[in-house]
Amino acid sequence: MLILHCMKKSLYEKMQGRESVGQELLEKNPFIHCSSMEYFWRVSPHFDHETEELVLLVIETDLLDAPVKWEDLEGCGRKYPHIYGLIKTEAIKAVLPYLRKEDKSWMKNPELSEIQDK
Repeated sequence: MLILHCMKKSLYEKMQGRESVGQELLEKNPFIHCSSMEYFWRVSPHFDHETEELVLLVIETDLLDAPVKWEDLEGCGRKYPHIYGLIKTEAIKAVLPYLRKEDKSWMKNPELSEIQDK
């Protein structure tokens, strides 16, 4: 299954060349926040205020060594994937630019256009 993680492009570039990424993220949280492809539009407003360039990591969960737990930590009635460990670079299937509209809100990437929002 494919899931998404949004991060600062500068941080991703710092992590390139490693066998696994995410150590810097795990130093701040016990897991790496992710989203299903269908629910990303629901979490994207959290990034509207971000001034740095962002990227979306498209992650194949079947290729991860770390456990992925689907949790509803906010009691919103929807479960989101959380990776409890590092992301093996081979599990990152694509790195997409985080596209923005003029109002700074997320614009769905053409590569994700066939995925229906839920």
